[in-house]
Amino acid sequence: MFVYFLGIMLEYEESGQLKTKSIDLLDLHTSTDANALVEEIQKAEPLITASRADQVKLLIKRLQNKLGQYSNHKFYLFKVLRAHILPLTNIALNKSGSCFITGSYDRTCKLWDTASGEELHTLEGHRNVVYAIAFNNPYGDKIATGSFDKTCKLWSVETGNCYHTFRGHTAEIVCLSFNPQSTLVATGSMDTTAKLWDIQNGEEVFTLTGHSAEIISLSFNTSGNRIITGSFDHTVTVWDADTGRKVYTLIGHCAEISSALFNWDCSLILTGSMDKTCMLWDATNGKCVATLTGHDDEILDSCFDYTGKLIATASADGTARVFSAATRKCITKLEGHEGEISKISFNPQGNRLLTGSSDKTARIWDAQTGQCFQVLEGHTDEIFSCAFNYKGDIIITGSKDNTCRIWR
Repeated sequence: MFVYFLGIMLEYEESGQLKTKSIDLLDLHTSTDANALVEEIQKAEPLITASRADQVKLLIKRLQNKLGQYSNHKFYLFKVLRAHILPLTNIALNKSGSCFITGSYDRTCKLWDTASGEELHTLEGHRNVVYAIAFNNPYGDKIATGSFDKTCKLWSVETGNCYHTFRGHTAEIVCLSFNPQSTLVATGSMDTTAKLWDIQNGEEVFTLTGHSAEIISLSFNTSGNRIITGSFDHTVTVWDADTGRKVYTLIGHCAEISSALFNWDCSLILTGSMDKTCMLWDATNGKCVATLTGHDDEILDSCFDYTGKLIATASADGTARVFSAATRKCITKLEGHEGEISKISFNPQGNRLLTGSSDKTARIWDAQTGQCFQVLEGHTDEIFSCAFNYKGDIIITGSKDNTCRIWR
């Protein structure tokens, strides 16, 4: 049994197989009565026996502590890392923020210790740009790298050794994702297909075919039974991860897709497009339930908060917006950047937003009022990537100035 943000993951054995089940705690607050909540969970979940109740209560109290922390945290520059000789492509944090990875045009991925800024491993072996990178969070013991050399490699965080090289795509790999159970890795390619790979044996499980242009966005839902792909063909497709079959295609955007993802409870899908809109879809039937408008230029990124109650959109028009998922109305507009915003994300507590822009700054905003809380300055070129760690007390920014900055 372990805790993730706003939920508890149960691990149990059934017929000799290890299985997982998640209990969502999306309405948890610092004021919630933990004893009453545990009783409620026990009624609904037979796996939580009387002997486990105290352990669950402890996990809930840990989550409540996290919710109360870091909400008004001011960030200071901790380290500047000149990570690679050639330009960076992407950065990614592990769950705790104790280490992070960088991908580069120099054909390597590097693993870094966040606290010291020391390089732990250089993952070498790709024959072209390392573009897509990810940890298998929440476990964090493996790394996947997707390259313009058409292959994906799976690595050990501990040793830096390569477990498998996944071959089969006929063009560049530009996106990838682990399933939540960390049994599969999915890759999306310029060859118009996505592929699912078995982490254990290194074999291809399925090829997802149906798009007529490049796949540039790909993610699993939190249950791991669905995968979503966004394409330059203006469509988004939802697939059954257990069979590789197409469930439905979301048709409605009139330009390339920039982002596609599920909310936490897998009930909604959010898609962002170069057509200046985001669309909200019912994940059970694939029907569009709302079109979120207001931006004057392409949507470059979009996200849900951890509860799925708020939606944030970032645009090439230099602004970001926050919408209510329930009313589909715009709550606030984030104005202040002097260039396009390519990245946006909520902190785990859901009260702050982080944006990265071509104006060389990252900004932290109040998610409800839209007020700029802090400007993270110092990069000398466009910021293409920025992220909070799991606690919300560390930020990493990656820039075209070829440096990563750690803020804490």
